[in-house]
Amino acid sequence: MQATKYRPFRPLHLTTRNWPDRTLEKAPAWCSVDLRDGNQALIIPMDLEQKLAMWQLLLEIGFKEIEIGFPAASQVELEFTRHLIEQNLIPDDVHVQILCQARSHLIDASFSALKGARHIIFHVYNSTSPAQREIVFQKSKKEIIAIAVDAVKQIADLAAHSDSQIRLEYSPESFSATEPEFALEICSRVMEAWGASAGRRVILNLPATVEVTMPNVYADQIEWFIENLDQRESAIISLHTHNDRGTGVAASELALLAGADRVEGTLFGNGERTGNADLVTIALNMYSHGIETGLDFRQMDHIQSVYERCTGMRIPSRHPYVGELVYTAFSGSHQDAINKGLAHRQNGGASRPWDVPYLPIDPGDLGRTYEAIIRINSQSGKGGMAYVLEQNYGYTLPRELQIELAARIQRIADEHGTEILPRTILRTFEEEYLEHKGRFELVDFLSDTAAGRTTTTLVLKENGQEKRIKGSGNGPIAAAVDAFAQNRMADFKILDYNEHALSRGSEAVACAYVLIESGANRSWGAGKDGNIALASVKALFSAINRALHAPTKD
Repeated sequence: MQATKYRPFRPLHLTTRNWPDRTLEKAPAWCSVDLRDGNQALIIPMDLEQKLAMWQLLLEIGFKEIEIGFPAASQVELEFTRHLIEQNLIPDDVHVQILCQARSHLIDASFSALKGARHIIFHVYNSTSPAQREIVFQKSKKEIIAIAVDAVKQIADLAAHSDSQIRLEYSPESFSATEPEFALEICSRVMEAWGASAGRRVILNLPATVEVTMPNVYADQIEWFIENLDQRESAIISLHTHNDRGTGVAASELALLAGADRVEGTLFGNGERTGNADLVTIALNMYSHGIETGLDFRQMDHIQSVYERCTGMRIPSRHPYVGELVYTAFSGSHQDAINKGLAHRQNGGASRPWDVPYLPIDPGDLGRTYEAIIRINSQSGKGGMAYVLEQNYGYTLPRELQIELAARIQRIADEHGTEILPRTILRTFEEEYLEHKGRFELVDFLSDTAAGRTTTTLVLKENGQEKRIKGSGNGPIAAAVDAFAQNRMADFKILDYNEHALSRGSEAVACAYVLIESGANRSWGAGKDGNIALASVKALFSAINRALHAPTKD
């Protein structure tokens, strides 16, 4: 590879720049170009049914400016435009935008296509960069300006005789590769031809048609343009970035800091080559910093489903905010931090601003659940495994038991080399603790409390032989321990005990956890039952059997 065949981009030499010291405090005007720019980039463009579904989705999200096509250049897009107008599918507060080259016959055809629409943004463009002027069109700067000005005058004349409310948008195509002075000159001439004023503003769309600079250079170009534009109040500065260098979102965000008012882009960044600016990411970046965007992404699964069905595209698993795995943590330390952060919010922290480690935004705000946040593989730790058991199945394990079970889950993950599903974690816990078989089997349990003292009768089988033993203590567990001790059947002491409800109501089930020490071994057991005392005794039997089954430690 020979890097010398390429030349570096010459940035503006600004002596001062203001945008690095600014912060975004409000959302821009949004314009979706999914139905035009996004559609033309698809291997199989959307049919009428798919376009209507996408149109409805964009309305549901809250877009007020939607570019619907290039009706003068495509019969399919003409039919779609007419369908929206004739079927009265355009809400009164929504502007439909169409694209048109600065060519006289296409402008006439576009006006015919738009007849009957109430609010229109007429988006006209011509190419301005040196490569386009010299290689493609072989025209001088003066000739390029004449093309733009003549087109705008024609649009202004037709708009004056139209029943529609028409706004002008002009794009110097390949703005970011155009000499700044020439881009400023041609846009100023367009504003003059339109008769721009504060009450008749022109949308000046300044595209990175092909992304050829770092995003900070694009921001410099936007700031320089705005600072040198006469009648700034008569223009709406719009952005239309692409993602050739992988920084389309960053370029739009920095250019907004530079003073732009409006952003064009697509859902999830669909577009030619590497795509357009991703409006979902830009909007949710703002939302995560407390800025109201005017766009509604609360039903993200629905949005994703419609988008994928209409475009045939698939959203990558790591796509910001939306991908299948973006709210998933496999790392044990990440899982533990997320678990503690969510628990903190549930325990009184919900009134404070969102601050959960590794989750920059609340998945619930996008209609996602917490069930898939933490998933388990060989890199996972106790926090992730405990979170899955608690969130999916209601088991709140003591910390030491979490560590013990996590080691077993990790061995399974290492053996299989794949993600461990929640049901596998549950089944491992049940088999190892709730259903552990061993020397003792509980057959029946009777308990009576009088004068603060509990007497317990245990009917059990020891190696298959049924026995009945009794004990007493200050509770069912203590009485059961006493019964084993009096009959010299097992030598152990209780180190820890926990219990909690698994469900509520008349059919509530409780779960108990018991840690015992038997000789050199420490062992956990678990039991569940509708009777908390019986759940506790089951947990004790589980712990004893596991202790007797465990290898002796030196």
